[in-house]
Amino acid sequence: MGQQTYINPAFMRKTNLTPQKVKIDLPLLGCVFALLLIGILFVYSSSWNYVLRENAAATYILERQLFFIVIGLIAAVIAFRVDYHIYLKWILYPMIITLGLLIAVFIVGTQAVGVPTRALFNNSVQPSELAKLVIILYLAVWMNSHHEQLNTFTLGIIPLLAIVGGTAALIFMQPDISATLTVVFLGGALFYLSGSNFRHVFLALAMVIMIGTIVVLISSTGQERISDYLKGLMSLQDASDHVRRSLEAVVRGGIFGVGIGKGSTKYLGLPVPWTDSIFAVIIEEAGLLGGVFVIGFFMVLAWRGIKIAKNAPDFLGRLIAGGITVWILFEALINIGVMVNVFPFAGNALPLISYGGSSMVTTLTGIGILMNVGVHSMPGKKQAEEFGAHAVVDLRRRDRRRSVSRPNSSAGTR
Repeated sequence: MGQQTYINPAFMRKTNLTPQKVKIDLPLLGCVFALLLIGILFVYSSSWNYVLRENAAATYILERQLFFIVIGLIAAVIAFRVDYHIYLKWILYPMIITLGLLIAVFIVGTQAVGVPTRALFNNSVQPSELAKLVIILYLAVWMNSHHEQLNTFTLGIIPLLAIVGGTAALIFMQPDISATLTVVFLGGALFYLSGSNFRHVFLALAMVIMIGTIVVLISSTGQERISDYLKGLMSLQDASDHVRRSLEAVVRGGIFGVGIGKGSTKYLGLPVPWTDSIFAVIIEEAGLLGGVFVIGFFMVLAWRGIKIAKNAPDFLGRLIAGGITVWILFEALINIGVMVNVFPFAGNALPLISYGGSSMVTTLTGIGILMNVGVHSMPGKKQAEEFGAHAVVDLRRRDRRRSVSRPNSSAGTR
């Protein structure tokens, strides 16, 4: 096999491998709007009664969610219009701002009664959500710039652990265990997607597991969640109230559900059903069939994200597209798994569906960046063949390295 390398933007410009026309990924776009519409419907269904009891308008939470979606769509359009190669030059500044916001949480963070300090500006901005997207972009740029050193311990693994560990530590001290573990997972996932040697991947995986275990063991909240989870595995009667209520919703819903707005579990102790527990509301009111549709839309999102990553014109694009896709799917998997006691309670939002401004805006921005990578992908066979005359990058090849094929003799060289 050839030597390890990557394809940079300068190479793309020299070989005229630019998109022939702007082509929006319609299946991905349709999937995103379908999930947004499902979220709008069930956020209202699960919140109107609560806000009425709080002497607010029945549409209060719905209106806020619509506002978050509008802001998120504006951010997505901007991200879509910006060439992702710009992050090669400017990503350091968003990273510094994100770390600054995470530190600011401890100084001027706002806190509700009984809730950890995680937000700024009167609970309007949660920096840990922003950190998830920024860490993907920063690591993608860093790995793109240090591709030759990724398989070395001192210049590859140690700096990676420092970047991910420093960010995760600031989030953990808030404390926000779910966001901490998400950031650590994303660091490991990007290291794997970078095509690093499997020995180092396994080493990084072992470190991720070790760090995750330490995070859980030294946190009283983590210990409580693991204890509740293990009790629930032994007997549902001993599971946490959250898990019991979510499973009750699944049983009540059956195959076709009790009808939109007619669910009762959201009134009987299911915690904040319009945020982390919204999938349980969907199952109860739309049935297992509705849950399958939601999962199906996330599968379509995964298919399009993987396709964009596979067809990306360079190493940076593949890492960004792959990282964003893995992030959204990881959040969805954890949220859905928690509702049926497959995983311990984590607190991850259901992307594009759960109520929440920081999560919604950040996720939609990530979708915009993903679609920008898709615009720069090589859709046609002719373009792919032209690219193949120079070099072909394939992440996670059978030899577990980023390999570059030699130019075909028939194609000639320049």
